Amino acid sequence: MTYLRVEVKCGQRLRSCQLNKIPISVLVVIHTVDLDVLLIERADRAGFWQSVTGSLDAPDESLALAATRELFEETGIVADGVSIVLRDWCLSNIYDIYPTWRHRYAPGVTQNTEHVFSVCVPRDIPILLSPREHIAHAWLPLLEAADRCFSSSNAEAILQLPRHLR
Repeated sequence: MTYLRVEVKCGQRLRSCQLNKIPISVLVVIHTVDLDVLLIERADRAGFWQSVTGSLDAPDESLALAATRELFEETGIVADGVSIVLRDWCLSNIYDIYPTWRHRYAPGVTQNTEHVFSVCVPRDIPILLSPREHIAHAWLPLLEAADRCFSSSNAEAILQLPRHLR
């Protein structure tokens, strides 16, 4: 499958646009040492709470780079590899893309492969949401966070979090 990538000038800023989303994404579960989990509410779907998620920007973008980029774009958190370190769970989920969002992908694409990461941060870290993507955030205990997620793969990742910290 071919993905066209073009640069579009938006004011003084260049941004990259694609005709079709790549059906490979990352999920980043953000948590504290006490296992409180950060969830963010989608701007385009009120009541849809999730962890950080996003597709690769280009077919050759690494999963770790995509996770680092999405973490920053959606929360303002910088995974510097020293004080804030992304943990790759080496776990992927294949799921059906919600029909509501299939128009973003090439015709006939119905499944996405999601790769799971986590990151431990201080509870008082500033959260800077991208208002076009998310409208609210909440720190929740692990079980409450899993219950609030609209995505079953996101909820399952949150429930698996303690296993991946050993």
